[in-house]
Amino acid sequence: MRILVVEDEKKIADFIKRGLKEEGYAVDSAYDGEQGLFLAKTGEYDLILLDLMLPKLDGHSLFKEMRKAKILSPVIMLTAKDATKDKVAGLDLGADDYMTKPFAFEELLARIRAVLRKKDSAGSKEIRVEDLMMDLSTHKVTRKGIEIPLTAKEFSLLEYLMRNAGDVVTRTMISEHVWDINFDTFTNVIDVYINYLRNKIDTGHKNKLIHTVRGRGYVLKVDKV
Repeated sequence: MRILVVEDEKKIADFIKRGLKEEGYAVDSAYDGEQGLFLAKTGEYDLILLDLMLPKLDGHSLFKEMRKAKILSPVIMLTAKDATKDKVAGLDLGADDYMTKPFAFEELLARIRAVLRKKDSAGSKEIRVEDLMMDLSTHKVTRKGIEIPLTAKEFSLLEYLMRNAGDVVTRTMISEHVWDINFDTFTNVIDVYINYLRNKIDTGHKNKLIHTVRGRGYVLKVDKV
């Protein structure tokens, strides 16, 4: 999952970004409204955390411009304002949630998980591909009922592959969704992590799930023998 944080207070933005990355999210940040709108238009985000009091372009105006551009990413608004009218204004625009600063990071994580669950059209907390199961609530992954320990980045990569099961995903697509905007696409990091997953997911199983498509990328599908 890739998240955009639009927050002009750099310390707050960097704190949120660091915490979300520790949870396995890919995170980009913008420190003013114009930069935030540019990233929202040029990137593909699963969720946007949007401060309202922004320089150059305020949060409400940014939100309106996003929707005009048909950018439908879920939005959680962050602001120091706590008046009911401000919350109502944000929600009336179509924001998915609203948090008043200061807030506990654990609560922010819970709100993010809740919004992302709503985004999932199936509304399920689990993703299954054949005998591979991922629990999005507990971050638990099992194959044939046996738990597979994964790092946060391995979990994010596997989640992206499972959500796109049967479809080829390119290295560019993976870098955009699992890593952040500063990712160096000329490194072999993605291939390294794919191998980590293969060793953990496919080793010891007759039916392999993670496959390389030469010249294109990777696909997660059942390869029945």
